[in-house]
Amino acid sequence: MLAGTLFLTLAANDEPRKNAYTQPHVLRMGDIGDVTSLNPMFIQYEVQSRLASMTMAWLTKYDHANRPVPELATVVPAKANGGVSADGKTITFHLRKDARWSDGAPFNADDVVFTTKIILDSKTHVITREGWNRIVSIDEPDKYTVVFHLKEPYSPFSTFFSSGTVGPAILPKHVLEHSPDINTDPYNAKPIGIGPFRYLEWRRGDRIILEANPYYFRGSPKLQRIEYHVVPSRDTLFVQMQTGELDLWVGAARAYYTRLTALPNVTVLRRPSYVYTHLDFNLARPILQDIRVRRALGLAIDRVTIKEKIGEGLGIVQEGVWSPSSPFFDPNIKTTPFDLAQANALLDAAGWKRTTGDYRQKDGQPLTIEFVTSAGSQDIDTEIELIRSWWKSIGVDLELREYNPSLIFAPADSGGIVYTGKFDVVLFAWNPNAAGSMVVTYGCNDWPPHGQNEMRWCNRLAQSAMDRFVLSYDPVEQHKLNDIVQEQLASDMPTYVLQINEDLFAMNSDLRNFHPNTVTPFDDMMNVDI
Repeated sequence: MLAGTLFLTLAANDEPRKNAYTQPHVLRMGDIGDVTSLNPMFIQYEVQSRLASMTMAWLTKYDHANRPVPELATVVPAKANGGVSADGKTITFHLRKDARWSDGAPFNADDVVFTTKIILDSKTHVITREGWNRIVSIDEPDKYTVVFHLKEPYSPFSTFFSSGTVGPAILPKHVLEHSPDINTDPYNAKPIGIGPFRYLEWRRGDRIILEANPYYFRGSPKLQRIEYHVVPSRDTLFVQMQTGELDLWVGAARAYYTRLTALPNVTVLRRPSYVYTHLDFNLARPILQDIRVRRALGLAIDRVTIKEKIGEGLGIVQEGVWSPSSPFFDPNIKTTPFDLAQANALLDAAGWKRTTGDYRQKDGQPLTIEFVTSAGSQDIDTEIELIRSWWKSIGVDLELREYNPSLIFAPADSGGIVYTGKFDVVLFAWNPNAAGSMVVTYGCNDWPPHGQNEMRWCNRLAQSAMDRFVLSYDPVEQHKLNDIVQEQLASDMPTYVLQINEDLFAMNSDLRNFHPNTVTPFDDMMNVDI
């Protein structure tokens, strides 16, 4: 737990609005990211995940303690309640009987079976089939019971159709059963779900508009409308919070923390995060296949200076990918210091020589790193310029490429920068799987387009631990296995953690009852109002 972290609870009340620009029951939120699809089967970007948790169909969501809780399921399956068989290979979900799709059609087990078959179809361009590929068959004993039969135990089964994971939501069979190609179906631009809100309009490049879902089984949310605004830069986001054009900046950048807290019309919620900001190295690139080069690049980044000068003191500098607020945190992983002398020594040993000019060469090739990140973030630009100066001091040339986030994380078949490997180093933040499985991100068999290991890293010891993790239902054993993976990540360094984030939510002071959890901030929106 972070010392000095501020937790704010906004009590429900009937106070009159404080700000004249507040639009009653209309929440205007924004960020710099855009999306290429609204169907989480094909893209898993932070913006899209937030919207999907409010609109799509999930068997489970997450509570304020970051634990899976029933949504369309009546109970989360476990061995204790008979939902998981003794051998861990049969998972039974019992479904609600009162749920309806946002177009009014009834929901039942047909939709779950239909979607599972779509996911398992090799022609469907899903992000990953990890977990799903363990399904041998799926039964529907009745319209409100679904039974997954697995070829082997899979302890993160709660990630099947869960709002807190990288993966698909349940699809409406009555809409899509005759679709010639789900990958290109118009549904992906205006999905139908079973959340408290439903999609009303997508003005591409401008905003995505949600409205209250009149068919939601838990009743009507207090908000009548939510608008997600695509904003070109973080400076503009700050100005729009200042002027009242926006009511909520989710994941507000830490460089703006002091300025946001000084605004009289804004409340800032600060709390620990699971998210880690990091550099991923593309190990398919020859320069970065040498561990000495990767280590040198890491040693030549002063993370403490970045935290203090750009991050206003927020965040935790560490090597491990799991936050101290997570049960999978490994306190035994040492944090390496900023050390330009050691970085230079490693590059010397790797054969990268200083000749004439500022940059090293080897066999006539300059030591140039193609560095990819999102456009529109002045604080990130400043951070990269610091990294550029440190790398230049050890003879490394940083060649910057900035893209719209929607292009960076687009699927490989859509030309996404990350998943097609068009980078040497990429900077972004990642929210790990709440169930603890790391295989989708770091598994040997999960390279794009069949997973999210865009580093192309393969470590057999780590792979064995990841494989054993998903077979085990024992939390103690899972923790030990996860430690092995984290320690191998720290040793091989396919990724370099810059910091564990702290989540910042900058809010119109008229916003009430917004209680985000760490995993899925928008899973509890029924009583949120403005």
